[in-house]
Amino acid sequence: MITAQGVGLRIGARELLAETSFRIAAGDRIGLVGRNGAGKTTLTKTLSGQTQPSSGTISRSGEVGYLPQDPASGDLGVLALDRVLSARGLDEIVRAMRATETLMASTDDAEREKAMERYTRLEARFTAAGGYAAESEAHRITANLGLDDRVLGQSLGTLSGGQRRRVELARILFSGVDTLLLDEPTNHLDADSIAWLRDYLKTYSGGFVVISHDVELLRATVNKVFHLDANRAALDQYNLGWDAYLLQRETDEKRRRRERANAEKKAAALIAQADKMRAKATKAVAAQNMARRAEKMLTGLEAARVSDKVARLRFPEPAACGRTPLTASDLSKSYGSQEVFTGVDLAIDRGSRVVVLGLNGAGKTTLLRMLAGLERPDTGEVHPGHGLKLGYYAQEHETLDLDRTVVENLRTAAPDLTDTQVRSVLGSFLFSGDDADKPARVLSGGEKTRLALAALVVSSANVLLLDEPTNNLDPASREEILAALRGYKGAVVLVSHDEGAVAALDPERVLLLPDGDEDLWSADYLDLITLA
Repeated sequence: MITAQGVGLRIGARELLAETSFRIAAGDRIGLVGRNGAGKTTLTKTLSGQTQPSSGTISRSGEVGYLPQDPASGDLGVLALDRVLSARGLDEIVRAMRATETLMASTDDAEREKAMERYTRLEARFTAAGGYAAESEAHRITANLGLDDRVLGQSLGTLSGGQRRRVELARILFSGVDTLLLDEPTNHLDADSIAWLRDYLKTYSGGFVVISHDVELLRATVNKVFHLDANRAALDQYNLGWDAYLLQRETDEKRRRRERANAEKKAAALIAQADKMRAKATKAVAAQNMARRAEKMLTGLEAARVSDKVARLRFPEPAACGRTPLTASDLSKSYGSQEVFTGVDLAIDRGSRVVVLGLNGAGKTTLLRMLAGLERPDTGEVHPGHGLKLGYYAQEHETLDLDRTVVENLRTAAPDLTDTQVRSVLGSFLFSGDDADKPARVLSGGEKTRLALAALVVSSANVLLLDEPTNNLDPASREEILAALRGYKGAVVLVSHDEGAVAALDPERVLLLPDGDEDLWSADYLDLITLA
């Protein structure tokens, strides 16, 4: 259980949450919602103990498992399976058992005997910690999240960003903790894995808080909704499921509008009467009292809901370029003995639109990083054409310098802009005042997405490489991205699990990984989007 008493949150001078109290108990399945930048990620990070509240106290009974949007995967040399098993401390025992098995094959009788005795002790510890049943449970969870034995046998450093995130999700679910804090858990999951996660959370016996823009996940799993209102710095708590919450919130808003309209009508009549009475000295005091009464009627009202602000996004007018600004030939990539893809050829003509499909781990992100010049292929070359100007959106936000401020990041992307122009662009992406001077590392996933997109907008790029650009975005911001994709006149290479993003792109071609096969786009490929 987590209990919050009088908790307030601030970032610099900006108040994210006024002092509020709540608790998360066993059986509470809470959907935490609010616009991008409202403070959802900050709140869950604080509940997990990674940061401290500005005011109030948070107490925790039982263990808490936290999945951040950008999880740190620990030692990248650790095997994926060992990372999952580490949630229950089984990884060290398993590693010791593996090493001891090798020694048991020794031709030295004394060494072999010693190894066998050690193995017996290790196996007893392994059994006491849940043993083979726990390992089987870990395999079941990882398999349902699309992590097969081949992936589990690889070190974290050889996995894609999506695979590493699924390893972290598997680790949290395997941990057996009392309370889960999950920030966008469906990112990088295919349709089957999302369906399994929904069923898992529906029957989870502990408590959880989930941040998600996946409406179907919220509809299927939550029995309470916490709405973080960025305009009021308030946490509205609804003891309702998702559909009932939406209906209640709309009902409450209609009531607030009706009450305000009635009160304003009565207050206006009182003020008009007071104005008439002020003309007579004998009625001046009565007029003053009447005006005070009107003012009191208005101050006691709940404020009408203010519409959430949305970043206004339009991709850049592309710089002039040659007919084929980007070409790749015979690209291949392996990590150790693990081949990711081989023999990939791709020509990006001016204004062309290509979607890259493939299962998680097929190398989609790796390919975009190669095209962006951030990673070298094992074989083959990437050839920039005449006038090429690349814009790269990375799903893990590695194009941002997390140690620099929001303003400094945008200045780096567009050094020719004046300070006034930089601030104006950031304002259109909802970074105004002190928010523009925050270091990038404290931004939520949605805010990092907005900053990375702002950098694209000022880039005048003629080839955009977009890796899951709609992740972490609220519905209104996602619609802005889709509209921008539809209107962009340059070339686009897109990786996405979002059918809406692919439909907005209206691709001409599809590149299938890991085989590197290229085909004309057809609606038949739509079924592969959520599976890829």
